[in-house]
Amino acid sequence: MKLTIATAQYGIGEPRDFAAFGERVAARVAEAVRAGAQFVVLPEYLALEAAAILEGEARADFVRSLAGLQAHHEAFLALARELARKYAIHLVAGSFLLDVGGGRYRNRSYFASPEGRVVYQDKLTLTGFERSAGVIEPGDELKVFDTAFGRVGIDICYDVEFPLYARVQVEAGARVILVPSCTDTEAGAMRVRVGCQARALENQVYVACAVTAGLAEWSPALDVNTGRAAIYTPIDRGFPSDGVLVRADEGADWAFAELDLAALDAFKREAQVANAHDWFAQLRPAVVRAKAERL
Repeated sequence: MKLTIATAQYGIGEPRDFAAFGERVAARVAEAVRAGAQFVVLPEYLALEAAAILEGEARADFVRSLAGLQAHHEAFLALARELARKYAIHLVAGSFLLDVGGGRYRNRSYFASPEGRVVYQDKLTLTGFERSAGVIEPGDELKVFDTAFGRVGIDICYDVEFPLYARVQVEAGARVILVPSCTDTEAGAMRVRVGCQARALENQVYVACAVTAGLAEWSPALDVNTGRAAIYTPIDRGFPSDGVLVRADEGADWAFAELDLAALDAFKREAQVANAHDWFAQLRPAVVRAKAERL
């Protein structure tokens, strides 16, 4: 089975109202569909672009902008459902920082099916920026999702830098890890890139990363955006020698690739190495803790 996937390199704008935000997102998704995408991945913090519609003081304050966005949560979900249904695609609709009660928010990535069903994965580990906001809490459940193309997982940005999240998803049957991301420094973008490549190497699966791009000086969270949309593979026979299937050029809107899921399964029987299978060698009693010896 083959799967055409598009990961966004989404230039942040300054929409005048929520309808304009929806039109921007819809136009981008339509571009991906015209290019043949069956899975479309939008970036982390996508909904924060809609904070541009808030009054000046509110949109310039991260916590106040989160509060102001809650009135548009249902419209955001409706947009994801509509686009997935209209184009018969699977859509990772970026992420929305949702008020879960008590003045606490979760960074939640929604995933819409062609039938209009919506599920979600919360971010499990917070960055320093998110912790410093004082109102964001981590998620407490890791999921995988069944699709017509098989089982997939979502790791939101920083989460892909931790090996056990993706490992648990792969052990639960995921063959593709989807990574909506937002980074504001070159170092941050590199950490996510290295994390994506490491997870593809360790687990011998595809990892697809979407990013925010450009400048949004009106926003304290989306002010500077770095990174490149990309899709990574195992580093082995039949795959790119650098593990990069595609990486968007600077200024591009998308990274597109066709994933051959049948080939992914077949190659594991003939691979040069067996990282995914050999993972458990790390868990031998004699090596789970390092033995200290005097030199």
